[in-house]
Order: sequence, then structure tokens, then C-alpha cells
Amino acid sequence: MGGIIWVIIVGFIAGIIARWLAPGPNNPSGFILTTILGIAGAFLATFLGQAIGHYSPDQGAGFIMATIGAVVVLFIWHRLVAARVIPDPGNR
Repeated sequence: MGGIIWVIIVGFIAGIIARWLAPGPNNPSGFILTTILGIAGAFLATFLGQAIGHYSPDQGAGFIMATIGAVVVLFIWHRLVAARVIPDPGNR
């Protein structure tokens, strides 16, 4: 149970830092979406790090790589909103 709480806390902090590094009017907002952004970034960083051999199969990405992964996920979010694939949360 403690591991899940730790993932949520690190995901939330990584999501906040990613939103701060890549500001925009169509950023996902709220606690849940910010946390999901950070957790998705951590999963992306872990997957890519394991694919290139930087991490072993039982090792996950660290906080800095999770933040970088969250920035990449946020960039993809911005591109999807710009292409009108997903609705703009800032224009409601």
C-alpha cells in the first residue's frame, strides 16, 4: 500500500513540475489529471529507459526522468488538442 501512495505522490509532483515547465492554456488541470500526467510520464520514462538498456527490467525511472517523461506526455497532449483530436479543456 505504501508503494502506491509513493507513486501517487511522485506522480503528482512530477505532473506539477511538468505543467510549470510547459505552460499552456490547454493544460490538464486538477489533482487527478495532474497526477495521471506524472504517472504516465514515469511509465513512459521507465519503458524507454528499459528499452534502451538504461534500466534493468525490475527498475523504474527516477524522479527526474519521471518529470521529463511527464513533459513529453504534456507535449503530446498539446499536439492532440491542437489537432482537435481531444477537446480543449480551456475552451468550455
